[in-house]
This record gives sequence, C-alpha cells and structure tokens, in this order.
Amino acid sequence: MTNVFFYLVVGVLSVAFALRVPRLLRHWRDPLVRSVSLLLPLGAAVFFFAAPPTIAQVNTLTGIANFSAPLVYCIVTVASAALIHLTITWRGGPEDRRQAATRWCVGAYAVVCAGQLTLFALGDAPDERLRDFDTYYATTPYLREMIVLSLLAYGAAIGVLGRLCWRWSREVTGLLRTGLILIVTGAVLGLGYVACKLLAIGARWAGHDWDGVSTALAPNVSFVASLCQCVGFVLPSVGQGLTGWWRRWSQYRRLRPLWLTMREVTPYELVRIPWWSSLGRRHLRRTCDIRDGLRLLSPRTDRDARQGSQGHTTRPGAVRPEAARHVSMVTTALRTMSGTHPDGADGHLESMLAGDDDELVRLSEALRVLAVPRPGSDHTPGSPAVPQTAVIGGPHPDSPPAHAGRAER
Repeated sequence: MTNVFFYLVVGVLSVAFALRVPRLLRHWRDPLVRSVSLLLPLGAAVFFFAAPPTIAQVNTLTGIANFSAPLVYCIVTVASAALIHLTITWRGGPEDRRQAATRWCVGAYAVVCAGQLTLFALGDAPDERLRDFDTYYATTPYLREMIVLSLLAYGAAIGVLGRLCWRWSREVTGLLRTGLILIVTGAVLGLGYVACKLLAIGARWAGHDWDGVSTALAPNVSFVASLCQCVGFVLPSVGQGLTGWWRRWSQYRRLRPLWLTMREVTPYELVRIPWWSSLGRRHLRRTCDIRDGLRLLSPRTDRDARQGSQGHTTRPGAVRPEAARHVSMVTTALRTMSGTHPDGADGHLESMLAGDDDELVRLSEALRVLAVPRPGSDHTPGSPAVPQTAVIGGPHPDSPPAHAGRAER
C-alpha cells in the first residue's frame, strides 16, 4: 500500500465525520450517534498515524525512535474498543446489560493500552523502522510481547464484532442485514490481517524472512477490511435516511391536490415559507394548512354528508361563497372513502385530523381522481377540475378558482 492510500482513507473518513457533525450537535445525548461519530475520527487517526511519512514526523517531534509504534497500537486498541461499543449500542437491549458490557470493554482495553506503553518503555528499539517494525523487532524482549499483545487485542475485538453481527444478521432483513454482512466480511478480512502479521512474526522466530507478508499483503487486507466495515456501518443509516426522504417527498407531492383545494376554501391567506426551506419544513407546513382547512370545513362536510346525494344550495358559512365547489369536492371524496353511510364522512374526517398523514394522502388521491377534467372542458392549470356530479352548489364547475393566480409556496 502506497502512502496515497493511507491519506485517501483519512480524507474519506474525515469527510464522513464532517457531514455528521451537525447531527452530532443536535443529538449529542443519543448514544448511537455519539458512538458512530467517535468511530469515524478514530479510524481516520489510525490510518493517518500509520502512514510512513507521519511515523517519521512523529518520531522526529518526540525525539524518541519508533515512538509511533506504541502510539499507533494504542489508537488501534481504542478504535477496537469503540467498534465493540458501537455494536453493543447498535444492537440495543436492557440498559443495565449494555452499561455492564460497555464498562467491561472499556476496562479491558484500557489495561491493554497501559500494557503496550509499559512494554515499549521496557524494551529497546534504537533503530527507526517506518514499515517493518513488527518483523524487525519480533525477537526483541518486551517489544515482541507488545506486538503480539496488540495484534491479539485487535483480533479479539474483530472476532467479537464479527460474531455479534453474524448472529444479529440472522434476525433482521433489508439494508440492516446487508450492512451487517459487510461488517462480518470486514471482520473476517481483519482476522486475515492479524494472521498475516502473526505469520510473518512467527517466521522471524523460526529464522525465516517472510517480511513481505507483513509489509505488503497485510496493509492491503487491512484497507479492504476497513472499507467493508465503514460501508457496513453507514449503509443502514444512509439507506433509512434516503427511504424516509423519498417517503416524505412522495407524500408531499401527493398531498398537492388536497392542499390546492384547501387554499381555495380557507378565508385567510396561508402562511408563506421561503423557497429554500427544507423538505421537512415544507411538508409540515403543507400538512398543517390541510388540517387547518379540514377543521374549518368539518361542520359543513358533516352536514353535506348527512344529506347524501340530494342536491341543495350551499348555505353561507365560514368559507367564501365562490369556494362552494371545493367544499363539495371534499364532501364527495369523503363519501367515496367512507362508503355510502351518512356518518362515514364525519368519522373519516375525525380520524384524519387525529391520525397520521397517510389518511390525508388517501383523501388527496380521491380528490385527484374526482378532479380529472372532462373532455372539452376549459380546465385552469394548477387548480383541480370538478366533475358535474360532484357539484352541490356554487359557481359553474368549469369556472376558474378565485385564487388560481396565487403561486404555491
């Protein structure tokens, strides 16, 4: 692996962390958000301090030959503990059980870090090694123990991570299962990285030179393993976010016919929001406008629904007289959704005002079907057309709405 790959991974992880900073600041109390946000800079730190140019610079600044070795080992150990902690938090479960597992993980890996620093202080490493520290000092007292301890601690963390994710992947489906499988793949490759390092060290103990396995093959395996794990951790959250965004956008678009109708029956000017507002804010504003309009129309739609299909003239009320055809559209759509029972429209209206947005979408879809213009009708773009059978009173169904010129917010 060349130096470019080390810093490329650092750049990718740093950008991913920067994108998550706003969410981290908004949801700092969420343990899952904190765990993911902590893991990204730790992963970037591992590859940054493991790059040969950084190793040489750190050794020069500290004035201690090979000081980067225990530094990188400690960062890898902390990142390994963070991986296990993230998996524990991600999986969930009883709070006391998660806290006990977290305390065990933090305590065990804190002891490993202390042991690494102590063994390095006891050992003797006068010759600076930028790429082959593991194999060069594989037979040096105390340093060989530090190297083996670090590899075993990392291997244990990867093994626990892979085992937990594999068991969990058999219980879930969808993007979460795909992400877990990727994490398990990365864990297997991580164990392969540990095996390459131990194989090269064992060869040194036996008097052979297999340093290429440690200096050439192992870093490439580690790079692929880290990539699989990063994608595995990010995929479920990104996929869930994209799914939620698409669902909200679909609802926002499908609510347009009902929202346009509410614009015509509301006697006051609806609140405008800036065009650059987020989709979430625009969706909330649209649903609020619709619910306010339906509350305003509830006495009239109830009365019209009880009178069934018998024609009558719309009486003066809370809405503008020129909006009577839109009131009739809502009443007809409610009757269509509720069946032929006179009380069905009122029941549907109450459930929509108290329920989620799916009912509003159903009403909007019903309005859209009713608003299909008849052949030869002079339909005004941007406002729903009304079939002749849907009109109970008011202006001619083909006349333009009173406020058709208002631009959508």
